[in-house]
Amino acid sequence: MSTRVAYLGPAGTFTEQAVRQWDPQRQHEPVPLATVSAVVGALRDGEVQAAVVPFENSVEGSVPATLQALLDDPLVRIVQELLVEVQFSLLAPEGTTLDQVRQIATHPHAAAQTREWLAQHLPTVEVVHESSTARAAEAVAEGRYAAAIASPEAGAAYGLVPVAERIADRADAKTRFVVLRSGAPVPPATGADRTTLVALIWQNRPGALLELLEQFAVRGIDLTRLESRPTGEGLGEYCFWIDADGHLSEDRMGEAMLGLRRTCRDVRFLGSYPRADGRAQAVPVHADDQAYAEARAWLDDL
Repeated sequence: MSTRVAYLGPAGTFTEQAVRQWDPQRQHEPVPLATVSAVVGALRDGEVQAAVVPFENSVEGSVPATLQALLDDPLVRIVQELLVEVQFSLLAPEGTTLDQVRQIATHPHAAAQTREWLAQHLPTVEVVHESSTARAAEAVAEGRYAAAIASPEAGAAYGLVPVAERIADRADAKTRFVVLRSGAPVPPATGADRTTLVALIWQNRPGALLELLEQFAVRGIDLTRLESRPTGEGLGEYCFWIDADGHLSEDRMGEAMLGLRRTCRDVRFLGSYPRADGRAQAVPVHADDQAYAEARAWLDDL
């Protein structure tokens, strides 16, 4: 039986590209949904067995809708990550010229990643935000807008042609996507893994962040992302989103998690999974599993 996989649609989104990268043989049934919260909700309710959502962009940073959806659902786990190269085109119906474009539809992240190009070539154009770049292309095909900033695949999906190509301000931009499962076991360690979690401190006080960071620093764990986000519980109430190099099964990561659990109000574990780039972090000699085993043996002898 094939797996139903929800993703941020409609057809032609970069998320659909991530789904194809995850399932190149097209063995599973893709289910496009309009919002990230709808994607995660379908996974939670058992309507699909997996989900793919955008998590972080190399230019614009994290995707707030994804962070909030993951925070709201404690059963959803990240089991894999994917990196997709981001290329944008200015798409319009055939025959449209650049000087005819007065209004452009796109996703906010795409608008931010083409800001310099727009300022140079279309400084007076109105930019309207849609839920995805593919939805923007679909709206142009429906006649609602003159043009859209979206992927070349979106142009092909909705019968649009490029008025301008490769318009991203940074040619090497990538978006990180994550594959989600509900109640899934943690994938086994590969030696090149990432752990994602959310830490909620007891209260905002001097040294609270330092105390949190020390749990990783003294155990030789590199943090690849640290971001504060509102908890939704009131102004000034924040939680910390953390990506750490390592796997939950490693002694150093397990001990760091124990330290966080003792010193934080709550810790949300979102998954340990293989890094998409396959890059393994060099573990300090004092922090590898052998060092922990020798320390335990020493303590037992005492």
